Amino acid sequence: MLLRILDRLEETLIATLMAAATLIIFVAVCHRYLIGVPFLYPILFPINLSWAQELCIYMFVWVAKFGAAYGVRTGIHVGVDVVVNQLRSPWRNVVVLFGLFCGAFFTAVIGTMGAKFVYGLMQTDQVSPDLEIPSWFVYLCIPLGSYLMCFRFLQVAWAYFRTGELPHHDHARVEGVEVDAPAIGAGEVTR
Repeated sequence: MLLRILDRLEETLIATLMAAATLIIFVAVCHRYLIGVPFLYPILFPINLSWAQELCIYMFVWVAKFGAAYGVRTGIHVGVDVVVNQLRSPWRNVVVLFGLFCGAFFTAVIGTMGAKFVYGLMQTDQVSPDLEIPSWFVYLCIPLGSYLMCFRFLQVAWAYFRTGELPHHDHARVEGVEVDAPAIGAGEVTR
């Protein structure tokens, strides 16, 4: 139950931040080009969107940190497994678990270093240039995203230890789209 809530929270945060950043960039670009239209100038000139770029950069950094954790959970995170897939069962299991634990260790270290950095920033009055929000809030994505990614590595390692299966992404399947029969590709011949 709690894992399902965490999964939905993770997905909702990623989707919301991506949608909001896309919308903000769209509005800022429209504003930039429409301000040159003579009859729109008096209306658009008083609107200040200088903060939009900074906000979108921060939003995409947060998306990247939480998206990496999502990638580990769903099996879409980048991994080089050519050699690992050539190994036989007992050695393959050891190497896969070792790799997952190395990922968990690395992200735990990054999360801890990020937490120390954020704690140090909380002791200052440093703010972002345009938005003037506390800098520690901007960098909070480092410990939160890294610890979540560490948890996801451990979650995948536990599932692999129990079942022997890693999460994998089916490139032929699109979530929300149901297909009754496989489509015939352009180069395929039926008999």
